[in-house]
Amino acid sequence: MSTVIPSSADTDIKGKYAFISLGCPKNLVDSERMLGLLQLDGYQLVKDPSGSDFVIVNTCGFIEDARNESLATIDEMIALKKSNKTRGIIVSGCLAEHQKDRLLEIRPEIDALVGVFGREEITRVADRFLGRLEEQRTVFAPAPIRTLPDTSRLRITPRHFAYLKISEGCDRLCTFCGIPQMRGKHATKPIEEVVSEARELAADGVRELVLVAQDTTYYGMDLYGEPRLRQLLEEISTVEGIDWIRLMYLYPQYIDEPLLETINDTPNILPYLDLPLQHINDRLLKRMARKVTRGEIESLLEQLRSSIKGLNLRTTMITGFPGETDAEFEELHQFIRDQEFERLGVFTYSYEPNTPSAQLPDHIPTAVQEQRRDLLMQTQREIMQKGNDAKIGTQIDVILDAPVPGEANVWIGRTVADAPDVDSLAYVTGNDLALRSGNIVTSEVVATQEYDLIAVAVGPAR
Repeated sequence: MSTVIPSSADTDIKGKYAFISLGCPKNLVDSERMLGLLQLDGYQLVKDPSGSDFVIVNTCGFIEDARNESLATIDEMIALKKSNKTRGIIVSGCLAEHQKDRLLEIRPEIDALVGVFGREEITRVADRFLGRLEEQRTVFAPAPIRTLPDTSRLRITPRHFAYLKISEGCDRLCTFCGIPQMRGKHATKPIEEVVSEARELAADGVRELVLVAQDTTYYGMDLYGEPRLRQLLEEISTVEGIDWIRLMYLYPQYIDEPLLETINDTPNILPYLDLPLQHINDRLLKRMARKVTRGEIESLLEQLRSSIKGLNLRTTMITGFPGETDAEFEELHQFIRDQEFERLGVFTYSYEPNTPSAQLPDHIPTAVQEQRRDLLMQTQREIMQKGNDAKIGTQIDVILDAPVPGEANVWIGRTVADAPDVDSLAYVTGNDLALRSGNIVTSEVVATQEYDLIAVAVGPAR
């Protein structure tokens, strides 16, 4: 649960509510937009759902584990409602979009459902609930041709970093993914709007922008007729106050040399790329409808590393996709050994009933999927330990996220190789340096701890 409590006098508020945001950074941006709209309309956010007028749960519906987490959270709020500790429950986001009216059938205690593109109506939904107007319990809207605005957000993230959504939806039809069904076709947010949002975030104290989309490299195709990620980066990089720009969710296609030159030559664009590959075997890539081959992937990886100095590559893989043989898994395993990705996430295949992969034969037992995942992560642990050991004695920049609770002069931070929430951490000690959240400080690595680094601040905070 992530919440922020704005100051507001009780005499001025329309109602008190709690908010629970689940899922990916794209969903978090939606949460922050709804929080901002509710605050502007006079609602007060409280930390504890007990005693609130209502609770909003912004859900994730991407994979089975995420849906189970969303349902479990909803059930917790239902228990509070039944014990009269909150009056109502509003469920929004991808699970609401994915299951629509069925969710009200299996959880009739929910008071209102708000789909992904109904988020702009959140204050009206809250008003109707408090006014006991119960004849309309659902708000769904079709995916818009133009992206929704993400301005006036009440941010959940620490003040110094923020997610910046540059597009919505996806035109890819990967056979395992239900995102296009929930978030619609790809819609590019115009460059001037993205830059305006970046300026608003910078004015609010943001130093690190994390660019997110379902398909970042496809940015601009629908609106401009060609990829425009390079041009967007050139504009954002000039926004005063933005020191780090991080790129997430790049599809292997539409990456060209001019884009790589911009990334390499622009000081505040980090040498960090998140490039989800999912697999390396050609037969499985075809079954996944990834529209890329092993040879093309390997050529791209070579191009990336030769074009961007000090590149940190993050990728994700899927184990146990229907039909994955022992030999095909071992091909993937060897590929990870050979590539030595700086960062790696591994997911077991998630059965999604309304996707093409659900109809494929030869589904893999869960135990085998998990065993394969664990083998890949063990290999990655060894790769990262080797990489971390090589950093001992070197100096790196760390952005400080928060102090370590109960420890004096010890901070939790991240290096340029680490995106928030999904990558590793750096623990920094800094006596007499007056460090605070949002500082970027040069630190010397003195030890490692599994995936993380232990460092000592050696330069002034900036």
